[in-house]
Formats: sequence, structure tokens, C-alpha cells
Amino acid sequence: SWIGRQYLFPYIRFMVVLLVFSQVLPFPSQVVYNRVGKCGSRTVVLLLRILSEKHGFNLVTSDIHNKTRLTKNEQMELIKNISTAEQPYLFTRHVHFLNFSRFGGDQPVYINIIRDPVNRFLSNYFFRRFGDWRGEQNHMIRTPSMRQEERYLDINECILENYPECSNPRLFYIIPYFCGQHPRCREPGEWALERAKLNVNENFLLVGILEELEDVLLLLERFLPHYFKGVLSIYKDPEHRKLGNMTVTVKKTVPSPEAVQILYQRMRYEYEFYHYVKEQFHLLKRKFGLKSRVSKPPLRPHFFIPTPLETDEPIDDEEQDDEKWLEDIYKR
Repeated sequence: SWIGRQYLFPYIRFMVVLLVFSQVLPFPSQVVYNRVGKCGSRTVVLLLRILSEKHGFNLVTSDIHNKTRLTKNEQMELIKNISTAEQPYLFTRHVHFLNFSRFGGDQPVYINIIRDPVNRFLSNYFFRRFGDWRGEQNHMIRTPSMRQEERYLDINECILENYPECSNPRLFYIIPYFCGQHPRCREPGEWALERAKLNVNENFLLVGILEELEDVLLLLERFLPHYFKGVLSIYKDPEHRKLGNMTVTVKKTVPSPEAVQILYQRMRYEYEFYHYVKEQFHLLKRKFGLKSRVSKPPLRPHFFIPTPLETDEPIDDEEQDDEKWLEDIYKR
């Protein structure tokens, strides 16, 4: 039954992880980070650029930043391109889960990071309008055609008046990254939720929580040392912290309690998935001796103050920006 599998798969996954790291086995040579937008992806990609130079693995990125849903032919083409990359590789892109085995390919090791759904939504809402600390012109590059009345639309009005940006299916954002490319994965409901959970259990080595990013990096270093060895020390470096501060979303405000409660109801499937992943992440941390402060889920989302972990989705010229930042910060 599904209930039995729901508890069995996480146990099997943890046993496999423990087995892999208790024996000398070949390390995974194919890793995919299908990064969820506004969940720390810029921070992690910047770290990966440094790590790929340090450890010599092939970091494969994409020039396509805003296409997460693919046709069957597009899936086949992308899987072919990824599978033929020089190994060991780590491929990263904003894209919903791809089933390599469906098209005759070897299924890679998947990793990802998610965050509190309302906080992710708010970060994206204000970033689209006002950018981040890298410069006031950043939001104009991202949304040049946005009308002024839309740019300065009050977040409470957007939610309470049920604007499309603040309603479903637009709010159903995180789950499709784990559910996959099936059309039903974009429909808020139990089917997509359960399929996303199943894929997490069967195909993802680690799905971390952005609010506990240091522990995520520590586990990645344990699980995938050929890729992530030394990542935590790089992340904690003061120079890297300066870099992270530039990606904090600006002019971000918190909606009213009434508006938050409405968001929470509209995003109930997203929260069920978030809490499920958080439980699995804490279980994994305990398996490896890391302590977690586990509390009962709040009645409505808990908001935290923006930190350098607040990062943005890529824009067309992001790759060039990242290279310039690395040169300025690390090579001076």
C-alpha cells in the first residue's frame, strides 16, 4: 500500500546512504541540482563555481533560466545533453524533475533545497519589483515591461483581492520541481503532492532546508565529498559573506495576519510537502549526529528576518555577473 511505502522508502534511502558511506565505493559521477527558485540557489551556485575549480569536477550550467516545464522532445534532448557531459559532472538548472530512466538514461543523483513556502513567495514577489542590493536597476532588467501600478501593488491587496500572482496555480511552485514533468504535477492537489514525496524518497540523495543551510552544506560535504569537500569553510569565509549580502531582496514587507492566513490556506499542499521534507531532513541529521531544534508546526507561517541566505532567481546575464563577482571578490 502507499502508506507502507511512504514509511519504507525513507528508511531504505537512509540505509543506502549509511551503506555507501561505511564502505569504499565509487563516488557518484552524475549529480543534478534542479534548483528551486528563491531557495538559496545563487548562493549554492557561487559555491559550486569555486568548488569545481578546486576539485576538478565538471560544473554544467544552462543558458535557459525561465523554462521549467518541457515537452517530451525537450526532455529527451536535455537528458541526452546532460548524460553525454564529461564525468564527473554536476548539472544545475531551474527545471522540474526529469526521469532519466524513462528515456533509457542512467538516473543521476539528485539534490535540492527548499524553504518556507510563504517566505519564498514573498522574496520572489518583491524581488521581481525592486531587485536586490546589487543595484536599483536590477529589477528593471528583470521586469522592464511591468507597469508602475503593478510594480507598486500592495501585497495585501494582491492577496485579499485574489490577483493571479497571489493565487493558484501560481502559488503552487515548489512541488512541481519534485513531482516532475507530468501535466498533473502543475495542478494543486494530492496526486502531485504524493508523487513529489515518492520522488524525494526514490531519487533525491538530499533535499535540504534553506533555514538550516549550514547543516545542508555539512551533509553535502559528507555525502558528496568529491564535489563539496571544504564547502562549509568557503561559505563561512567573510569575503563570501560580503558576496551573499548583495543578493538580499530589498523593500520586502510582511503581509497582514489576515493575508498570511489566506496564503497559508492557498498553499496548504506546499506546506504539507515542506513539513514532510523538513521531517526527513531532521531524521537524516540525527542519523549523522547533528542536532535539530524540532518544534510543532505553527498555526500559520513563521516569518524570519532576511539574511544573506535570501537569494534570487537568475536573469539572462547572471552567468556573466557571477564570474565578475568571483573575480572581484576572490581573485583580487
